[in-house]
Amino acid sequence: MKAIAAALAVCASFLAVSVVLAQNQNADKPAAGATPKYDPAIYAELQKAPEKARNRVNPLQNDPDAVAAGAILFQQHCAECHGDSAQGSRKAPSLRAPEVQNATPGTLFWLITNGVVRKKMPVWSKLPEAQRWQLVRYIQSLDAAAPAPESPAPKP
Repeated sequence: MKAIAAALAVCASFLAVSVVLAQNQNADKPAAGATPKYDPAIYAELQKAPEKARNRVNPLQNDPDAVAAGAILFQQHCAECHGDSAQGSRKAPSLRAPEVQNATPGTLFWLITNGVVRKKMPVWSKLPEAQRWQLVRYIQSLDAAAPAPESPAPKP
């Protein structure tokens, strides 16, 4: 009986130590689903766009349907990493950040086209050009200050 009690005490101690160690290891990590801390260095890739690319104009800038089409494409191709409302996640940065919202359409198109492979952003050059421009329109339509609402506000 004493052997069983001693074994249980050892197991309980091991479990307590394991819980404390796990909590300490995860102390600096954001909670699952939490928006990561803002780090301007994450957006340095935007500065790598060549001048010719930065100066490109979005041919769909005045297309009233481009934002809605871009939203659909975003949900299909981008939301998994950037979050449903583009607020960012542990996998990818927020697209609502000032660096993204102030970037030229050509810069965003260049980044979408070329990806950032070492940061695990895929190259989207196989998407038709019009769809990449629709994504640019959608991204630039986002409010940089606040995440998109999960559902529409109820009508009064």
